[in-house]
Amino acid sequence: MSTTLKIAAGSILVGVVVLALKTLAWRLTGSVALLSDALESIVNVATAIAALIAIRVAQRPADPGHPYGHHKAEFFSAVLEGVLIISAALLILREAWHAFQNPRDIADAGLGMAINASAGVLNAIWCWILLRQGRRLRSPALVADGKHLLSDVISSGGVLLGVGLAVTTGWSVLDPALAMLVGVNILWSGWKVMAASLSGLMDEAVPETTLAVIREIISDKASGALEAHDLRTRHAGAVTFIDFHLVVDGQTTVTDAHEICDRVEASIMARLPDAQVTIHVEPEHKAKHSGVLVI
Repeated sequence: MSTTLKIAAGSILVGVVVLALKTLAWRLTGSVALLSDALESIVNVATAIAALIAIRVAQRPADPGHPYGHHKAEFFSAVLEGVLIISAALLILREAWHAFQNPRDIADAGLGMAINASAGVLNAIWCWILLRQGRRLRSPALVADGKHLLSDVISSGGVLLGVGLAVTTGWSVLDPALAMLVGVNILWSGWKVMAASLSGLMDEAVPETTLAVIREIISDKASGALEAHDLRTRHAGAVTFIDFHLVVDGQTTVTDAHEICDRVEASIMARLPDAQVTIHVEPEHKAKHSGVLVI
């Protein structure tokens, strides 16, 4: 099992433990704010399962029906996470509205808050692991899961603060008010996750900093060629697709042109290990006198 799959499987286990702790905290206290925290943890488990499935699909090798691989499966998982997060937020807002209409006192606040806090600490540790490893492994599914957990950690901290204030002041209306704030925060988090994932599904180009690195490599390593133009990039999961046209002198042999391409491709993959590079060799009269000029 790959590292990415192991981390995704770990997310399910952590999510189940956190859900159990937060559900216990809600049952002890009857707090709608703690209920909102528990409802978000249900989404955590569902999205962790979706991420695991998507990562398994994304790691399948290319086949005749999918010659470019299955890498975009992770983006679908991240979009699904966004939909589930938004659904949970709407459910939380509904529960908060009902609690506004029928406010009630919070019972066993100390024990319930301590249990919820322990769940929050566990989430914070796992969130750090997901974001760090997800970025290192270039996994959109793990990064989306980590960002979702980050919003959960922040909202859990706010929930604990609000429940504490509701208990100490006796203002029971603070409990549903805080649940409503949690719902709005989760709603915004879900939208951000969906927006980032949809950009990947739309074949968004790599960041400008990465594009500058690619141009620099072509300019430095394509000696023997004249220019490179029509450079295009896109990313799908951990893979970066790069293609461009390389103009060579009309007298250049096929063997020499191939050696130039191999040198450029090897240099790009040394900096971007998961890159897939396609180079179209063209004769001099195809030059556009634009793009990357070879040193």
